[in-house]
Amino acid sequence: MTRLLRYTLFLSVLALVLIGALIFSLTWRPDARETLPVSCTGTPPTLVPGQALKVMTWNVQYLAGKRYVFWNDLAQGNDEAPTQEDMAFSLDEVARVIRDEQPDVVLLQELDDGAKASDYQNQLKLLQERVADLYPCSASAFDWKADFVPDRHIFGSVGRQLATLSRYRIEHAERLQLPVAAANFISRQFQPKDALLATKLPLSDGGQLTVFNTHLERASQPDDTLQAQVSAVAKVLDKYESQGLPWLIGGDFNLLPLGQFRRLPAEQRTPYSADSELHLLWDKYPMIPTNNEASGIDRAQWLTHYPNDPGLNGPDRTVDYLFYSPKIKRVEARVRQDDTLRISDHLPVIARFLLPAAP
Repeated sequence: MTRLLRYTLFLSVLALVLIGALIFSLTWRPDARETLPVSCTGTPPTLVPGQALKVMTWNVQYLAGKRYVFWNDLAQGNDEAPTQEDMAFSLDEVARVIRDEQPDVVLLQELDDGAKASDYQNQLKLLQERVADLYPCSASAFDWKADFVPDRHIFGSVGRQLATLSRYRIEHAERLQLPVAAANFISRQFQPKDALLATKLPLSDGGQLTVFNTHLERASQPDDTLQAQVSAVAKVLDKYESQGLPWLIGGDFNLLPLGQFRRLPAEQRTPYSADSELHLLWDKYPMIPTNNEASGIDRAQWLTHYPNDPGLNGPDRTVDYLFYSPKIKRVEARVRQDDTLRISDHLPVIARFLLPAAP
């Protein structure tokens, strides 16, 4: 081997090592299971068996509002970031709705922290400043994080979180990694890493309620990722159910209920399968909204997603849900639509439950 060839080979290997080290330093590789810090101030109350519990789940779309068609919404979308004014408006509106509803537990998806597109805001902190008197306890988990993403639409940092706020004491929180979309090794380092945020709320009799918060893959076309993610979620819930432990889960599942696929125009069906992967959950566990509600005569009341599409003038599908253990009783539920259409591309799902009574 000539000296020039050896020198060229050495430089090539060195360049690959440096590029690999750079990618490693810029990206995030969470463990399969991670214990998370819990923030509680003062002496929050403890849940009591048999009590009522009001829960809200809401994807707040990093407080962007509804005046944009983003690059990842539609092929013709050319917006890349909301203005500070729009984020300030949405922040105030999210706080207004939460204060008006005053749920006991709030499950939020798509709160940014350190992302270039949202001006590096810590949106959970900003929201907590407005509702601190209602929610002494909280926990959060990233599901997308990188110091730099080389995509031309991002070309900077990303940081997106799940967050759970609670009026009641949280004694433990953890992040459970879900399967991620198939990609080459380099692309995989920069993509979202969907997860379950599990928060454990103690009961006064020594028991525990586990509340899960999640945001599943936003697919551009059907693949195996959502099937794998829903299967992973079902496996976790099955474990709790088999042990007799009460639980509930809420979030943006990015999947349709029974009967809605055929109601969408052909061009809107692309991300979805005709046979929704969500059946792996609704076959076993109660769901809000139920399939009858989401596809029945009053289905318009249960639509939760208003895509950023100038061809639409209102919500057209349901992708946000609450599931719960059969040990828990549903009292009432609704989607708050009347005053939330300009805040996010998702609408809050709200339900009141009765926890299992003490044995």
